[in-house]
Amino acid sequence: MSQLEDHPLRYQMANELHARPFPILSAPCHAVFLALKNPVDAANRDRGLDLAHLIDLLDRFGAPHPQPDATHFFCDLGRHRLKWELHHEFVTYTIFTDGVAERPFDPVAFEVFPADWLATLPGKRLTSALIRVEEMPKTPEQVEAKIKDCFVAESIAVSYTLDRNAIVAGDYRIDSAGHLRFAIFVEPGTGERRIGRTLQRLCEIETYKSMSMLALPKALNLSKRLAQIDVQVSDLVGHIKNAARSEEEALGELLGISTELEDLMAQTSFRFAASRAYSTILEERIAAMREDRFGGRQTFSEFMLRRFDPAMRTVRSAEAHLKEMAERVMRAADLLRTRVEVERSAQNQALLESMDKRADLQLRLQRTVEGLSVVAISYYAINLVTYGLYPFAKAAHLDKPMLTAMATPVVLLVVWWIVRRIRKAH
Repeated sequence: MSQLEDHPLRYQMANELHARPFPILSAPCHAVFLALKNPVDAANRDRGLDLAHLIDLLDRFGAPHPQPDATHFFCDLGRHRLKWELHHEFVTYTIFTDGVAERPFDPVAFEVFPADWLATLPGKRLTSALIRVEEMPKTPEQVEAKIKDCFVAESIAVSYTLDRNAIVAGDYRIDSAGHLRFAIFVEPGTGERRIGRTLQRLCEIETYKSMSMLALPKALNLSKRLAQIDVQVSDLVGHIKNAARSEEEALGELLGISTELEDLMAQTSFRFAASRAYSTILEERIAAMREDRFGGRQTFSEFMLRRFDPAMRTVRSAEAHLKEMAERVMRAADLLRTRVEVERSAQNQALLESMDKRADLQLRLQRTVEGLSVVAISYYAINLVTYGLYPFAKAAHLDKPMLTAMATPVVLLVVWWIVRRIRKAH
């Protein structure tokens, strides 16, 4: 068989499907999760700093290093296991440890990350969480008791998952130590990969929720500015309608507003587009949990519907308002520009008519001047001709008046003919 030549990206595309495997976990265990993001221009950050900081952590535990171009890494750190993922805008660390502390969600668990290492992070904490995995209590009442002890009742989300072989719970509240809390209760015999997938989805839901919410402050600030611009545009259009100011002045203001709107679109388009993408992934991760209601508690999908979706609708509304406002200003500017052009066309027409009149007057004046010129030239020419022919006229017994009378028509005709030829030549 002949040797096939692979596409240069074939292996990269195939490996991407297996780039981020789920962890393999068994109950009881716990995990600490940390997501980092640069506050400004995270998409264009130096990813080498993220990799270097990971290597610094690995060296503290004597663990092997990842490949130079790695976007994910999984290794053992003594009695812990680390999962590291490098994303477009953020990087995540998850450390898994067997067993659970007697005190639920003890912040001491986060000390697995060295304090001096945390102090030099190449980004800011986007979110962090403590996740507790333990075997399912024998009765739902015992599960309820555990949930009440660890979460805020008014915002808790609880649901069955894994075909009712597990219960997941969380309240999306930041505790006094600065972390979120999630609990997973699993039936004995539940597959280790299924437990790992459930924990990973909880981490992803929290991360993508946080990334999506980054657009909300921008949307709120944008909405305030757009409300001010809306009033400004309405007043300006009113002045245009009532002819309260010159068209050139109004057009300049409209173009200035249009420039500001374009700048606002450039500042927010990436964040709004990213928010849409992250919220879509979030919805997919929640759907993958295949939730069933636990008692009378709200599910994670219901929690997001009540708390998260309104924020995303605000973002989408601000984005749509910005686009509508930019189109509105452009329409007003186009109408005003057309009005200015029509008025200028009328002014140009009047100017052309005025120029035609002036040209006609100049032509008449020129003809008048030419006529006078013929007379003046003829006057001097007659004198010259008379003086030149006088000796011959005297011999012919013609007096000077008679000679002048005879020469005048001839000289006039010759001068007129010469002037006419000169005018035609030009």
